[in-house]
Amino acid sequence: MRIAYFDAFSGISGDMTIGAFLDLGMPLSVLEEGLAPLELEGVTLEVGHRIRSGIRATKFTVHGPGIDEHPEGHGHAHEHPEGHGHAHEHPEGHGHAHPEGRGHAHEHPAGHGHRPYREIRELLDQSRLRDGVRERAQRVFRALAIAEARIHACPVDDVGFHEVGALDAIVDIVGAAICLEHFCVDRIHVCPLPLGSGMTRSQHGVIPVPAPATVEILRGFATRLEDGTAELVTPTGAAIVAALARPERPPAFAPLGSGYGAGARELPDRPNLLRVILGEPLAHVARPASDAGVAGLEHDEMVVLEANVDDMNPEFFEPVMDALFAAGARDVSLSPLTMKRGRPGTLVRAIVAPDQAERLSLVLLRESSTIGVRRHPVSRVLLPRRTRTVSTRFGAIDVKVVSLPDGAERTTPEYADCRRAAREHDVPVAEVYDEARREASKTSA
Repeated sequence: MRIAYFDAFSGISGDMTIGAFLDLGMPLSVLEEGLAPLELEGVTLEVGHRIRSGIRATKFTVHGPGIDEHPEGHGHAHEHPEGHGHAHEHPEGHGHAHPEGRGHAHEHPAGHGHRPYREIRELLDQSRLRDGVRERAQRVFRALAIAEARIHACPVDDVGFHEVGALDAIVDIVGAAICLEHFCVDRIHVCPLPLGSGMTRSQHGVIPVPAPATVEILRGFATRLEDGTAELVTPTGAAIVAALARPERPPAFAPLGSGYGAGARELPDRPNLLRVILGEPLAHVARPASDAGVAGLEHDEMVVLEANVDDMNPEFFEPVMDALFAAGARDVSLSPLTMKRGRPGTLVRAIVAPDQAERLSLVLLRESSTIGVRRHPVSRVLLPRRTRTVSTRFGAIDVKVVSLPDGAERTTPEYADCRRAAREHDVPVAEVYDEARREASKTSA
């Protein structure tokens, strides 16, 4: 199991998150290839370096149509130059999210409008992103959209992202998911977040720091108000934390490496950096006596949520599963049941982290017709896994490598990658799958 600890002593934004993982050693080419299925026309990525308080950090920057016209607002959103950056208020009552403080509708070049959340969700759903990347990105965007919808009292699907801000946020959010997938991160923990203080000017007036969306998103997470004299946590940074991280303290772990992502501005009281520490838990749970001598096994504790449903349109089970996955469920399954008086029913079962059990129980109660959810703890025994990329005549394919207790390895090509390559080269999926396994076998021999 791998942990990523977000040591956000100067806050967090989307680009700082990616910068930290690039600093940890992820090649920029992995990010570019991972984003390629989205076909974001005109978008280019830049990696540079900054020295902050003697610490060398990586600065990640996105360039694209309209984005480069607001260079001061790009890369941190710790401050909003000229008072721009948030449209958390709107006269018509619609929420227009400005993740990272980017995207100024009143300065956009012609042709840039608004992109509603439903459009971004469909873009991700229909893309050829890897399944794990897509699922994490959907969770982050949903957290951002739900918070904006609450603030502006509008439907979640109608929350609008300014075109440039949406483009930028898509890169940051999907990019962060690619980073986590590349390093096989299973859990994210985060320190108490400094939220800064003061006021900033939005399109329609002065708003407090932290921004309303940031406070709404970070429900349940430890924060420090009035720590800092600028905006330190952006809505996108907050959404990454809320959707993917755990609010409890991390277990004892052995660091494997650390990376520093730089924000764009110099802060007066601290280095404007996000530190990500990658590690492996030393003993996050006690091992059962029966497996204590088995080398190579990992253990964790989860919670199973269950509900019997016999009065719901079968077409609605797919959105129930989607909502549970989007909220952080590790696995969701459906099983047929025969219920009282011989009625056919369905058992909905979700495996979730203990700290997410309450929240996902509410998701299941809200999204399905059940009136009760059973919960019980379970212990899992896991085989260590990692992901690596192999080169084939059909292009790069990600392969999951599982380490068996006897030291042998089992390789499984990622189906989504194989399907994409098969479509591009007009060959059967099995042909791509078999070649990826052969190449993986050669490089591991």
